[in-house]
Amino acid sequence: MDFPFGEDGALTVVLYGQPGAVEAGRSARASAGEAAKSQFLRGRYEAAPRAWDFLSIALSVITADLAEWRAESADNWTREFELTIAVADPAFWRTQAAALEAALKFLSTDRWRLTFIGGGLQPAPPRNAVRPAEDCVVLLSGGLDSLIGAIDLASAGRKPLAVSNIVRGDGDNQEAFATAIGGGLRHLALNHNASPPWVKEPSQRARSLIFIAFGVLTATALKAYHDGGEVPFYVCENGFIAVNPPLTGARLGSLSTRTAHPEFLNRIREILAAADLRVEIINPYEHKTKGEMLRDCGDQALLKARAMDSVSCGRYRVFNYNHCGRCVPCQVRRAAFLAWGQHDTTFYKYEQLGKSDAEHAKFDDVRSVAMAVAEVSGDGLEAWLGPALAYPKIGDRQPLRELVDRGLNELAAFHAHYGVK
Repeated sequence: MDFPFGEDGALTVVLYGQPGAVEAGRSARASAGEAAKSQFLRGRYEAAPRAWDFLSIALSVITADLAEWRAESADNWTREFELTIAVADPAFWRTQAAALEAALKFLSTDRWRLTFIGGGLQPAPPRNAVRPAEDCVVLLSGGLDSLIGAIDLASAGRKPLAVSNIVRGDGDNQEAFATAIGGGLRHLALNHNASPPWVKEPSQRARSLIFIAFGVLTATALKAYHDGGEVPFYVCENGFIAVNPPLTGARLGSLSTRTAHPEFLNRIREILAAADLRVEIINPYEHKTKGEMLRDCGDQALLKARAMDSVSCGRYRVFNYNHCGRCVPCQVRRAAFLAWGQHDTTFYKYEQLGKSDAEHAKFDDVRSVAMAVAEVSGDGLEAWLGPALAYPKIGDRQPLRELVDRGLNELAAFHAHYGVK
């Protein structure tokens, strides 16, 4: 595809505004963030200055991620980015450029180079600022794990403010879950609206950063933060999907998102600490399988009433907002319901995975899970894992090894149940 970049080979991105009409002789422009800024300020929330800078960085990254096609790269996957980002405190962010680049490389497996200049958005403090009294923030995606996380927080007596990145097909679930939990949660639904001036790259591996940025921005608006405290920000995902171990030697970890991978979250935690942003990112399910999350949920009645409405499928929109039933996230979901012992009434387009055809048992994701189960059974967990946990900031690996083993056991039981061979 012939991309209409500017004469200098760059794409101009308008943050917190619209790209405007393209005049003769001027290249097309991208835009991102106007809707999120407007929604946040409409609520009269006041966030920390560096939280706005962090959001500007995330918006720039996700727009670049959407604008550059992987198919145009030398190996059809790894891209090289050079971003110049306007922030309010460029001197500080220059000290974090290498750390951000490393975190982004881990997140998307691309190569990133970030340069920071002045002039970034810093909204004036609103009159009569609203400073929510909630004691934490929880990411509410519309998925099953985030639903369980919000239920557990409310069941434990916490008062979370739910923040969502609006995605078509998930918005209704996000609002319904927020309304049903804890007598009704305050819910801030934001949309990054990152729009390149051409067809978007579908992989979107860097989008995790925008989820984190929305949560950090919201956390710094709470009364507890303005009073000088540290605000917990819960990013709830089962440990097996968070670690995302390559199922076979042919599957790279970046084939799935790494939103809650311990390595990525630890790198972001260090950057937030350096920025003096008092937001503690927590994944309370780092060492739990999805099945264990379901079984241990603090409000079983509410979970049973709402679990089937949640979305787990990696191809949900491809199948007209239905679960495919055969991708890795769908298999993990179905295995979790089996481990929970509850009948799963979710509609799956490909229900009977034991059927030996290209759409069922021979589908790539199904075969990959079956191969992983067989390899662990034959050669042991350590041989299969290899270097999958060998990251410098991942922390104690033994609980993660045990977690991955239990997650594979859930998948093995699911395959046995459906007669996958």
